[in-house]
Amino acid sequence: MDFSLTPDQQSLIEGLANALEPFDDAYWLACDRDARFPDAFVQAMADGGWLGIALPEEHGGAGLGVTEAALMMLEVAKKGGMSAASAIHMNIFGPRSLVKFGTADQCARWLPDIISGTTRTCFSVTEPNTGLDTTKLTTRAVRQGDRYTVNGRKIWCSTAQSAHKIMLLARTADYDAENPTGGLSLFFTDLDRNAVDVRVIDKMGRAAVDTNELFIDNFNIPAEDLVGQEGMGFRYILHSLNPERILIASEAVGIGLSALERATQYAKDREVFDRPIGQNQSIQHPLAEGWAKLEAARLLCLKAATLYDAGEPCGVEANAAKYLAAETGLDVCRQAVATHGGMGYAREFHVERLFREIMVPYLAPVSQQLALSHVAERALGLPKSY
Repeated sequence: MDFSLTPDQQSLIEGLANALEPFDDAYWLACDRDARFPDAFVQAMADGGWLGIALPEEHGGAGLGVTEAALMMLEVAKKGGMSAASAIHMNIFGPRSLVKFGTADQCARWLPDIISGTTRTCFSVTEPNTGLDTTKLTTRAVRQGDRYTVNGRKIWCSTAQSAHKIMLLARTADYDAENPTGGLSLFFTDLDRNAVDVRVIDKMGRAAVDTNELFIDNFNIPAEDLVGQEGMGFRYILHSLNPERILIASEAVGIGLSALERATQYAKDREVFDRPIGQNQSIQHPLAEGWAKLEAARLLCLKAATLYDAGEPCGVEANAAKYLAAETGLDVCRQAVATHGGMGYAREFHVERLFREIMVPYLAPVSQQLALSHVAERALGLPKSY
């Protein structure tokens, strides 16, 4: 059992550090303050080939695994928080469904532009009245000759303001209680803004990366943009759910590590009563506890990713990693603000931004409670509760 990174993985992290270096705290503070999408950062990631880290080499990707993608996203989030991670998150995990279930022609049409950054994509599943109960989606796609006409509403769709393409899950057949996951189909197509009204949701944090509600009115999708078979879309997106949980967990660890480093440095520098506050155990112990828990969460993320890359079941580990990383990240970010005292509430020290942004992996893509339900059912053998 070896917990060390391979030389190639270490080189990957070192190369990524060089790519991230120009995007300092001032850059991310300005993006957050001005609600400005980090275009320069995304372009740098595309130019460096980072967007295709886990996509096939024949289409311009690096052909690496979810393990390397998780290592990458941890470093990205550590540098720029969720403002950085969310700007490219969809490009890392979303296309895996296309690789697995798309035709050779579809992959050739779509993947090179995703990898190069020419195409930006958004992922649209959730609806206002369904939440996590994906089988009850009502947005409808009706086949009419060589196209589908889609009508409905979606919510919590990130990066749709600048996206060129949309990955959309819509109902092509009525809900069947005997086959609740059937009747849903997956599409990857051009985002036609004449048919899709994209409205920004004003939210608590991560202002640099937009989140939206979509109002879809007679949105025509070419039949050739259907991914795989009609009615199999729910099963297709399941293929990308474990990687997404692993990546979001890694991002939560990255944010936690950033907050911990800032709090630790402040505890060394800040003197009260003629001594650094980091000399006080009431400051030391919460930070040390945070380090221990973040390290445990990091190792669980890597275990889940290693299992996935080996083709082994990893649902329990992926959900447990998401739960542990989000809980720990939230605790560490809160403690980082408290360590700074009143200055923790000031934007110039950045921990308040991290505290707001850690709520993204805490709430998404699945609730902490549902992650625990999965672990209870699959790891402990308890009866299903939902």
